[in-house]
Amino acid sequence: MAGAQSKDRYARKLLLLLLCGGYYSVVARAADDARSYKVLAVGSLKAEVVCSVTPAPSSGATVPLNHRHGPCSPAPSAKVPTILELLQHDQLRAKYIQRRWSGKKGTDDLQPLDLTLPTTLGTALDTLEYVITVGIGSPAVTQTMMIDTGSDVSWVRCNSTDGTTLFDPSKSTTYAPFSCSSVACTQLGNNGNNCSNSQCQYMVQYGDGSNTTGTYGSDTLALSASDTVKGFQFGCSHHEEGFNREKFDGLMGLGGDAQSLVSQTAATYGKSFSYCLPPTNRTSGFLTFGAPNVTSAFVTTPMLRWPRVPTFYGVLLQDISVGGTLLGIQPTVLSNGSVMDSGTILTRLPRRAYSALSSAFRSGMTRYPRAAPVGILDTCYDFTGLRNFSVPTVELVFDGGAVMDLDYDGIMISDCLAFAATSGVSIIGNVQQRTFEVLHDVGQGVFGFRSGACS
Repeated sequence: MAGAQSKDRYARKLLLLLLCGGYYSVVARAADDARSYKVLAVGSLKAEVVCSVTPAPSSGATVPLNHRHGPCSPAPSAKVPTILELLQHDQLRAKYIQRRWSGKKGTDDLQPLDLTLPTTLGTALDTLEYVITVGIGSPAVTQTMMIDTGSDVSWVRCNSTDGTTLFDPSKSTTYAPFSCSSVACTQLGNNGNNCSNSQCQYMVQYGDGSNTTGTYGSDTLALSASDTVKGFQFGCSHHEEGFNREKFDGLMGLGGDAQSLVSQTAATYGKSFSYCLPPTNRTSGFLTFGAPNVTSAFVTTPMLRWPRVPTFYGVLLQDISVGGTLLGIQPTVLSNGSVMDSGTILTRLPRRAYSALSSAFRSGMTRYPRAAPVGILDTCYDFTGLRNFSVPTVELVFDGGAVMDLDYDGIMISDCLAFAATSGVSIIGNVQQRTFEVLHDVGQGVFGFRSGACS
C-alpha cells in the first residue's frame, strides 16, 4: 500500500514538472526496484539564455565565467567543434596530464580577498573550455582569457594575424619585462626559453602540440573595477602555433605552481579560489578569488598535492554510488588519487572502477535501447521518440565523506555516460564539476563542493 502511494506521488510530481516545461531534473525512488533516478523531459535541454548568475557572498573578487561557444561568450570561436573533435582533443589533454603526473619527460606522445568573475564555456586550447574577461595594462586593455587549473603560466597575445595588436606593452605605462637574471624568470624552469635583448623569454607547450612563446613581464591586472593586481606576471606572446582560428586573447593559469595567478595573489586572496562551471553554453557561471563567506554550505575533502607536479590539485575518490548503491570499489584501485581539472571534459577512471560503474549504469538502463559508441564513449543510448527518460543517479564519494550528487549534465553527454577508462592517473573532468561551486582552498589543503551554484 505504501509502495503504491509512493508511486502515485512520484507520478503526480513528474506530471506537474512535464506540464510546467523548462529545464527540470528530479531525484526519485522507484518503489519496484529501490533504485534512484534522475528524470529529464525531452526538450528541457533547450534552456533559455541566461548570461548572469549570482554567486554566494564573498569578501573578494568575482568575474563571470562562460562557455566558449555559446551566446554568453564574449569571444565565440570561428567554428564550433563536433563531439568527436572535442573527445579527440580531450584524449590528448588527458594523456598530457597523465604524462606530467607520471614524471616522464619529452614530447613523444604529445599529439598534434574574494573576487568573482563571470565565466563562459568554450573550446579552443586543447579542451580548455571556460573564459573570463579582465583588463591588463594602464590604461587597461580588455582581454578574454581561457582559464586552466592544469597550467601555471598566464599569457596574452601581443601580435595578431590581421595586423592589429591585441595588447601592446609599449602603450602601457605600467608594463615591465623581466630581465633574464630575475627571480621571476628563474621560476619559469622548463617554461623558460633563454633571453632576447636581455629580456626573459618564455615558452609553453600544451597537450595537443600547440604552443606560445614571447617575453615574460609584469603589468597591472584588473579583475574588476575595484580589484586590481599590481605587478601581475604573464607572458606577452609574440608567436603561437595551433590557435589560428581562435578569437580568445590568452590564457589564465590557475595551477598550483609559483607562476599561477593563484600563487601570485596568495597574500591578497589567501591562495583560495572557487568556480562554478555552467552546464550549457547558454548560461553563465563565475570564478571567485578568496574563500567564500559561508563555508558551511560546502562539503569538503582533503586536497592532494604531488611534489613532482606542483601544478596539479588532486582528490582521493573512494567509491561511486549508482542508483543509490555503492559499487564497493577496492581502495587500492583509487589510491593514487585523481587530478581535479577544469580543462578535461570527461572523468577518467581506472579500468576496474570504470568497468564497475559502466556495468551498474547499464543495469539501470535496460528499458532503453543501446546506441553505437561515440568516440571513446561506449555506454550510449537511443532516446528517439521519448517524451521523457530517466537515468540512474551517480554520486562521487570522496575521502572524509564528501559526496557529489551529479546533475544530469554531469552524468550524460551526447546521450552517453560521460566517463571513460584509463590506464594512467584518474582525472575528475569538468562535465562532472558543472553546476557545483568547486572550492580550491590551497592554503588550507581542502576541496569544497556546493551543489546547485549555477544552472
